[in-house]
Amino acid sequence: MFDLDKWSEIWGTVRRHKLRTGLTAFGVFWGIFMLVVLLGAGKGFRNGVEKEFDVAKNAVFVWTQRTSVPYAGLKVGRFIQFTNDDVATLLREVPEAAVVLPRSSLDGTFTVQYGTKSSSFSVNGEYPGYPAVKALHLTGGRFINDIDIAERRKVAVIGDRVAEVLFGTSSPLGKEIRIKGIYFRVVGLWKAEGKPENVQEDAQTIIIPLTALQVTFNQVNRVGYFAFIPKTGVPAALVETKVKQILARQHKVAPTDDRAFGSANVEEEYARVQGLFLGISGFSWLVSIGTILAGIIGVSNIMLIVVKERTKEIGIRKALGATPWSIISLIVQESIVITAAAGLLGLLFGTALMAGINALIAGQNVGFFANPQVDVGVALTAVTLLVVAGAVAGLVPAAIAARVQPVVALKDE
Repeated sequence: MFDLDKWSEIWGTVRRHKLRTGLTAFGVFWGIFMLVVLLGAGKGFRNGVEKEFDVAKNAVFVWTQRTSVPYAGLKVGRFIQFTNDDVATLLREVPEAAVVLPRSSLDGTFTVQYGTKSSSFSVNGEYPGYPAVKALHLTGGRFINDIDIAERRKVAVIGDRVAEVLFGTSSPLGKEIRIKGIYFRVVGLWKAEGKPENVQEDAQTIIIPLTALQVTFNQVNRVGYFAFIPKTGVPAALVETKVKQILARQHKVAPTDDRAFGSANVEEEYARVQGLFLGISGFSWLVSIGTILAGIIGVSNIMLIVVKERTKEIGIRKALGATPWSIISLIVQESIVITAAAGLLGLLFGTALMAGINALIAGQNVGFFANPQVDVGVALTAVTLLVVAGAVAGLVPAAIAARVQPVVALKDE
């Protein structure tokens, strides 16, 4: 590998046959380039889709609907109302859930006032476990805590748009706002993350303790719906099924009634999306490897021609005492150089293209596409593939060259 004479011979061969070498190497270049671009684009689509998941990827949501089966003397079409008793029961009987989050909200929007300023915003009642379910970035103060829940404190965590409208550039922390005429002290300022449309909606949302919402706005003992986060290693489907069974028992719903409760299993949806991108990745590898193999076959064919053209030279080398291994190493090394150089150029151009696209869309909302990139592992795999492919492409021509008989070679013209 470090024999300067061999490198000089390889360079001389490439210079004598520039067009032939270039066209042959282009197949390998294009295969690696396509691999990098396709995998980079696939990663960009995956990042874009995952960014759309603005809730925990293993979250489960359960809400009420109307019964569709009569049960225990109760008629069809009965609406189920969740209560605080359900909260206590689920906390006690669903140990598989790391987070049990009862949630509720005031219907519509309400006028919120601070001094002479007022505007309409959404008001949600939450528990301290909310940030585990949905990404939330506190930009000031604190979030709701267990003491707020236990003491039904009238405290509020406001979105950044609420702060901008009511307080302008001054800090809202420690100040009091009025929601439907009731004073709440601002203890935190938050900024949502996720889909742009959801971020805009959340920016105009005020979060207060659920227990305070219940007693202050005439929703005593009422819970809107539940969110759950399973413990590590526990399937979300198990928690979903168990919660529905417990709630059906609590509210006398027929075990066969599958319409009384609605649910959403984010884990299953996320798994389907991951399966889709796994298929895209596999297709990208298949197409790219097919192209690379075509390029490698081209390199192998060219090396066969090189061996044919240099038959006399190889015969002279063997007559002067060259070993079969020295002949094989010369041919294989030349093959590796051609494939590795072409592949590395493909890797370089593909990575540069992904970097350019990433810089172009940085800070912009382009839907289901974000931060296209090539993993280091993929790049190392591609480089390894190049070296192996170059060696394989040169093996057959090298074996033929090693079998050349000096006497036959010297009279071959």
